[in-house]
Amino acid sequence: MGTGCQSPAIKGKLRCRMHGGKGSGAPRANRNAWKHGGRSADAETAARYLRELARLIRETD
Repeated sequence: MGTGCQSPAIKGKLRCRMHGGKGSGAPRANRNAWKHGGRSADAETAARYLRELARLIRETD
C-alpha cells in the first residue's frame, strides 16, 4: 500500500494497461450489450408516432 503499480507501461503510453485512464468504451452499434430494444431509437420513434396518433383521434371525437 502506498506504492505505485508495478506493471510495465504499455508501449507509447505512460501507464500500464490496467491504469491507463479512460477507455473508449463500446462501439456505437454494439450488439453485445443489446438487451431487448425497448429503448432503441426505432422503438422511441414508434411510441412517439402512436402517441401523436392517439392525440389526433382524441381531438376528433
